Amino acid sequence: MAANPEEVGSQKVMSDFRTVIADAQELLQATASQTGERVTALRSRLEESIRAGAENMKEAERVLVDKTRAAARATDLFVQENPWKTAGIAAAIGLVIGVLISRR
Repeated sequence: MAANPEEVGSQKVMSDFRTVIADAQELLQATASQTGERVTALRSRLEESIRAGAENMKEAERVLVDKTRAAARATDLFVQENPWKTAGIAAAIGLVIGVLISRR
């Protein structure tokens, strides 16, 4: 089954967010030797933001996985309960695609 655009977009956002977290952690490690009250406060806020963001990302990923599984179960159930209707829909979609391709 092909992924819908919403799932692809969500996966891209999660991937980008993982990259941001990794970069921020690298920045924290690089500035570990820096001292000063402002730097210490900034590092503390950044560490807390990274922790909160990572927790939110894990929750969003869990929700996405749960929704994907629910959609797969619903699709499977529909196909099992309506095999002829499913075959008809698939044939109609194939016919439409065939007509569209033959026009080119």
